[in-house]
Amino acid sequence: FLCPSLLSYLIAHSFNPLHFCSDWLINICRRKKELKARTVWLGCPEKCEEKYPKNAIKNQKYNIFTFIPGVLYEQFKFFLNLYFLVVSCSQFVPALKIGYLYTYWAPLGFVLTVTVVREAVDEFRRYKRDKEMNSQLYSKLTNQRIPSDMVFLRTSEKTGSCFIRTDQLDGETDWKLKVAVSCTQRLPALGDLFSINAYVYAQKPQLDIHSFEGTFTREDSDPTVHESLSIENTLWASTVVASGTVIGVVIYTGKETRSVMNTSNPKNKVGLLDLELNQLTKALFLALVALSVVMVTLQGFVGPWYRNLFRFLLLFSYIIPISLRVNLDMGKAAYGWMIMKDDNIPGTVVRTSTIPEELGRLVYLLTDKTGTLTQNEMIFKRLHLGTVSYGTDTMDEIQSHIINSYSQVSHFINYLPLILRFRKSVSSRIHEAVKAIALCHNVTPVYESRAGVSGETEYAEVDQDFSDENRTYQASSPDEVALVQWTESVGLTLVNRDLTSMQLKTPGGHILTYYILQIFPFTSESKRMGIIVRDESSGEITFYMKGADIAMSTIVQYNDWLEEECGNMAREGLRTLVVAKKSLTEEQYQDFESRYNQAKLSIHDRNLKVAAVVESLEREMELLCLTGVEDQLQADVRPTLEMLRNAGIKIWMLTGDKLETATCIAKSSHLVSRTQDVHIFRPVTTRGEAHLELNAFRRKHDCALVVSGDSLEVCLKYYEHEFVELACQCPAVVCCRCSPTQKAHIVKLLQHHTGKRTCAIGDGGNDVSMIQAADCGIGIEGKEGKQASLAADFSITQFKHIGRLLMVHGRNSYKRSAALGQFVMHRGLIISTMQAVFSSVFYFASVPLYQGFLMVGYATIYTMFPVFSLVLDQDVKPEMALLYPELYKDLTKGRSLSFKTFLIWVLISIYQGGILMYGALLLFESEFVHVVAISFTALILTELLMVALTIRTWHWLMVVAEFLSLGCYVASLAFLNEYFDVAFITTVTFLWKVSAITVVSCLPLYILKYLKRKFSPPSYSKLTS
Repeated sequence: FLCPSLLSYLIAHSFNPLHFCSDWLINICRRKKELKARTVWLGCPEKCEEKYPKNAIKNQKYNIFTFIPGVLYEQFKFFLNLYFLVVSCSQFVPALKIGYLYTYWAPLGFVLTVTVVREAVDEFRRYKRDKEMNSQLYSKLTNQRIPSDMVFLRTSEKTGSCFIRTDQLDGETDWKLKVAVSCTQRLPALGDLFSINAYVYAQKPQLDIHSFEGTFTREDSDPTVHESLSIENTLWASTVVASGTVIGVVIYTGKETRSVMNTSNPKNKVGLLDLELNQLTKALFLALVALSVVMVTLQGFVGPWYRNLFRFLLLFSYIIPISLRVNLDMGKAAYGWMIMKDDNIPGTVVRTSTIPEELGRLVYLLTDKTGTLTQNEMIFKRLHLGTVSYGTDTMDEIQSHIINSYSQVSHFINYLPLILRFRKSVSSRIHEAVKAIALCHNVTPVYESRAGVSGETEYAEVDQDFSDENRTYQASSPDEVALVQWTESVGLTLVNRDLTSMQLKTPGGHILTYYILQIFPFTSESKRMGIIVRDESSGEITFYMKGADIAMSTIVQYNDWLEEECGNMAREGLRTLVVAKKSLTEEQYQDFESRYNQAKLSIHDRNLKVAAVVESLEREMELLCLTGVEDQLQADVRPTLEMLRNAGIKIWMLTGDKLETATCIAKSSHLVSRTQDVHIFRPVTTRGEAHLELNAFRRKHDCALVVSGDSLEVCLKYYEHEFVELACQCPAVVCCRCSPTQKAHIVKLLQHHTGKRTCAIGDGGNDVSMIQAADCGIGIEGKEGKQASLAADFSITQFKHIGRLLMVHGRNSYKRSAALGQFVMHRGLIISTMQAVFSSVFYFASVPLYQGFLMVGYATIYTMFPVFSLVLDQDVKPEMALLYPELYKDLTKGRSLSFKTFLIWVLISIYQGGILMYGALLLFESEFVHVVAISFTALILTELLMVALTIRTWHWLMVVAEFLSLGCYVASLAFLNEYFDVAFITTVTFLWKVSAITVVSCLPLYILKYLKRKFSPPSYSKLTS
């Protein structure tokens, strides 16, 4: 089918296919659509002139036209493949032809076929996943993912508001309260939405997920209704409706939604090992050119020397082995299979099979907090009253105190004020504290409707069904839910709440009603929340407040225990809240209310005036208690983080959560060790402030850094290099209040400034950008859905699995690929050395030493299996690698594959190639065919012995591969009459000559290896001995 813009173009122009196609393609290529503000009419899509993007998710890298060119470009940007393409094409020129076409084209064709098939499979999987997401149907949203950015018009909740979960968007787990447009919420019936004449004006799409400006206008009422719209009236895509059902009008779709604008495009990741091998290939190419020039020079530039130069380039082309790519790609596939089959890390999926070696080279690990390090389940752990502290094992004492106090209160309910004026016993203090915790919050109990009703009838509320098993709590913070669940467990239960009142149920089953007079919500500036309630039975007015100890310590009456106990709880990894109260007389409250309402109506400095009025109440409050809540960590997070630290990996925690929470988790997870200082970077907004704060931070030594996203943005704007340099020296860094784009930006900064390999791990949609930007992205399949695990290169089920993934599989993949890559190069170098010796002896003739099948057989069945069996090799047992994570530090230095190790292999190749060729020339008899037979057989035996020399831990498959290759060679001798004299190769003379040459080429290397192991053993051998 045709998109409307294309259809209108066809109709408007007299249709000339060629002219049309060229015009249309030029327009498409030029156009980068400008983002505009829009007016959306309710129920009248025909009034909308603009065309907006389709509401579809697209994670594919290619489309049907770009797939083949894209994949070929990704392959031929590697020098190795490009070189072989040129060499293979040169064989079509008769003067340059050496041997058979298939000896060049078959390996290249195989490599490309494997790559194209692998990419096609990956791309098809992405296409299927996208199609599944894009084919979901929606009409009314209830407890499901919101498909596009909307303005919230109507809800089934009586209050006209609903809760949404935003963890997939910003990483915050607390539920957000969203408010429906009051004009549409007040409409009598749902169908009236289509009969009114109204529109929404929305600003142009932006990156910022925390702000929105728009207006709602209804024109058919008198007077015209204008309502301003803010962030609380919006429902962004990828958030989930947590309560009731909602109806909204779509304002942004597809790539204009906030979630897509905050997601970066996936990039093709290339491993560091591949880049290093690419560099070595270029070095080999220079050697190849140099060798060819030397040959032509020694020849004396006779005849058409440039043709001879090109022939020498082709003769020595085996210096750069095409089988390198095949072996490495097959090796990568084998490592991926081993990772997925590892029973110790069940459920692990390798989604990008090209970078398993990256797992062994990581220096920075950037992790999300919520759902990655923590389970996001809050549990009430500690109540402290100043003189007495209660933990999880003594909660039954609190329960008995509550039961006793309410059994007395129920007898003397009318004399409650008198009873509470007595000297505060422990029992009454516990009663006061528990009541304060049960009243001072923003939690709403929700009861599942049992009468399977739907539609607008969901308004019916099951008021009287206060049964415990039917109740769930909703709040914008999981901490608050944990506190209310705890008061329920000790006997005081929140059973009902609306905008004006709440009801508590005592242990005896009595219902106590409290009227909500004022509520002061929690903000990140004030760090506290308050509520003023009136007790229905006694008429007493009480102001309750709870908040962070920093904010509350100046508000409560003098005491000598609060600061110390807060420190103790924080060291245990608990999140603390201070609870206080103040009794108000009727006159005091009336005076406050008139001043408060007046402040709320002021036009200038409204927030400051309101805050000043509230602060007039916040004086000399009575300290009731200190609470400690634990956000449970994922299994084995502490030992895993300790292992990663010992392995020399620097860990940064990037989270969208609040500063206090992030700091608390950093301590409880031992991301920051107990002895370390924590430097909290003060909020900065200007260049000067940033400069001063950076100087203050520079004076600190060996301390962890905690910085908020806003301050980070300012520092990076003015002092990027200085900030990153200081942060990289810290043992741990915590960035809180980070947006998804900021997370990705931090990853890129580390890559750019340090040049080291980065790994990002997360479990939510807000981590996708960071995972895709990192050199190696790991996703956890968690409560926040599969979005991160689908976008990642590796998907795991628990954070603790990362230890084994890096220490064992990362180590093995890197070590094996390094050995495999260098051995394959050695295999090419040794035969090129033999060719060089052969040509120089025979008057620098550009004639191949081994023809046709011998060359193909050498690179495949004669040596392929033993060489490839190096992917089973391991230098250290998995248990040792996990027990001594310090071994991982060696890998990050890249010593397994460097110019030094490469040079050693080059020298070995030159020595062995020279011995094999000169030995064969010295010992051959009468016929040239004997040189080929002796040297080729010795070459095969040398390669098999060299594989045995390289192996560190034998595996039964390696032994099978060695004997299988030898068997294949011996069996094929019978058929290779054109290359070998069968009568000669069955004589004893042939056998002793081959054996002698092989011993001379290999024995010195075995002796050198033994001496090196004895006098300069590698670090890992000390552990295994």
